Amino acid sequence: MSIRLPRMPQAVVFDMDGLLFDTEALYRDAMLATAKALGQTMPLSLYLATIGLSGEATRQSLSKHFGADFDLDRFWEQAAAAFHILATTELRLKPGVVELIGSLEDLDIPFAIATSSRHHDVERNLGLHGLLDRFPVVVAHGDYQLGKPHPEPFLTAARRLDVAPELCLALEDSHNGVCSASSAGMMTIMVPDLLVATEEIRALCVSVASHLGEVRDALLHHSRGAHAPA
Repeated sequence: MSIRLPRMPQAVVFDMDGLLFDTEALYRDAMLATAKALGQTMPLSLYLATIGLSGEATRQSLSKHFGADFDLDRFWEQAAAAFHILATTELRLKPGVVELIGSLEDLDIPFAIATSSRHHDVERNLGLHGLLDRFPVVVAHGDYQLGKPHPEPFLTAARRLDVAPELCLALEDSHNGVCSASSAGMMTIMVPDLLVATEEIRALCVSVASHLGEVRDALLHHSRGAHAPA
């Protein structure tokens, strides 16, 4: 499958979890295992609904599901510890990340991260894969008041890149993230991870890619066309 861009972006904004790194599967495993250890059953659908949300919004969803008597702080602490173990041993880059950012650098297209995760999580993930200095612009939890699906994270990234949102390409793996990027006015491509692209979500995207390599190919194709002789 190949994808096409309506125009060449002047900047690219990446989500992180599930887009750059295979962290969503690790969060899923940590949370479901922790719930089981505490004698609870956490439906996969509950976890999937939280993908792309802030920690606070995720806690609210969990509290609503498990009830007021559930020790959410204990669950959160144990799930975080389980995830940390998984992240330090099993954290993997998603296919095509290094090649895509290399091409963006070659094309002089600036890029940033806009994530619901905290800065120390971003630094850990990038550092484990030697990418910390490749992403000078990071918008993370604490840099905005309203998280995804509100557009503020992506609008903040565009402002820091000094590029108008409508000239940015956003890359997302979650429904909440797609809604955030699209509401910000960005060209949006979904690269599905644990969630499929529904018809409603597809309508918000300029395209849906099966992997980041397709995004890279589309950018290179558009770049060659822009520099072709008339």
